[in-house]
Order: sequence, then C-alpha cells, then structure tokens
Amino acid sequence: MLKDGEKGAILQKDKETYAIAAHLPCGVVTPDQLRTIADVAEKYEVKAMKFTAAERLALVGVKEEDIDAVWADLGMKPGAAVGLCIRSVKACPGTAFCRLGLQDSLGMGMKLDEKYHGMSLPNKLKIGISGCSNHCTDAPVRDIGLVGAKDGWRIYVGGCVGRKPRLGDVLCEGLNDDEALAMVERIIGADKRLCEKKERLGVIIDRIGLNRFKEEVQA
Repeated sequence: MLKDGEKGAILQKDKETYAIAAHLPCGVVTPDQLRTIADVAEKYEVKAMKFTAAERLALVGVKEEDIDAVWADLGMKPGAAVGLCIRSVKACPGTAFCRLGLQDSLGMGMKLDEKYHGMSLPNKLKIGISGCSNHCTDAPVRDIGLVGAKDGWRIYVGGCVGRKPRLGDVLCEGLNDDEALAMVERIIGADKRLCEKKERLGVIIDRIGLNRFKEEVQA
C-alpha cells in the first residue's frame, strides 16, 4: 500500500483504489490533453474524473498496479496535492478572458506556478490569484492572495479555510507585476525563516504580529 502522495496517489475510501491528481497549471487544459485523459480513463476503467477546487484533475478509482502506467500514458506531472510544499496555484481568467478582470491574473498565476509549484517548505502554502475584487479564486483565504485592482495588485497574507478559517491580512496595494512577483518571493522567504512546527502562514502572523511580518518581508 502506498503512502499518501507517493507516486502522486491518494488512497480512497474503499482502501483498495487510489486517486491521482494531474497538474494543470492554473487549470488550463488543451483539447489534446482532454482527449488523452479520456482515453486513459477508459483504458484503465477509472471510476470518476473531477476537476478539483485547486484546479487539478483527479482520476478516481485507479488500481495500485496501474498507477505507473496511467502516469506514463497521461504524460502529465502530478499536482502537489499533499505534503509540506507550495500547492497548485489557483487563478481566474482575469483580463485574458473576463470582462471584469482588472489585472492579468492568469498570466501572473502561470508565472508563479512555474516558479513555485511543488517547492518544499516547512509548512503547506496555497496561492490564489483573482483578477478583480469578486475573488473568484478565494484569494483572501489563501496563504498568499493576489487581487487585481485598477492601480495594480493588492496582496493578502495568512488566509486559510479548514476547521478554523482565517481571512488574510492586506499586506500591500498598488503593486505592478514585477513588484508583486518580488513581494511573493519575499513572503515565501519569510515563511521559511519564521515557520515553527508546520505552522500555516496565518498562524505565524498571529504569533509575531502583522507589523513584524511586514518588517520581515521588507528586510
């Protein structure tokens, strides 16, 4: 029996089969990928397919002996769904497709996903990018949330859901793309330095105070 996350697989309720979650950067998928996914699902008789809330594609009901072959046939990488790392970046269509978008959230999300997806950390960290204040990707309840405004990016830190939901704190506003990317890098660096015992970013901020955290990311 595999451990959760080994080979990108998670044991299911039946204790016999697994779900694998393929990485689709920011949820974007091509027609050719969809055809391949459908062929693989039929070939290995998976029980269900589902796009997850984190914009990964889960194939549910995969037999353990088929996992390696499924990944090989898919030709896709596993999504970072478990473990202490940066999970799949979630992004809305933004100015690329949505009439309400104020900033290019999809472009920003792709850059962040390419640089950080799966990066090992002392805790788990989730990133959400919304092109406007409708927050379609729940950016204010992600560890790092970027929200588009007319004057640039507003960055939230410390948000989470789960048993004890926490709304993120506004860290800064009015950032252009380069400034936002640099700030995300500094936030992740501070997270690495300050984390104790797998604390989520919001717990770190509650422990040391928002003002101290602002000082850390400006260091």
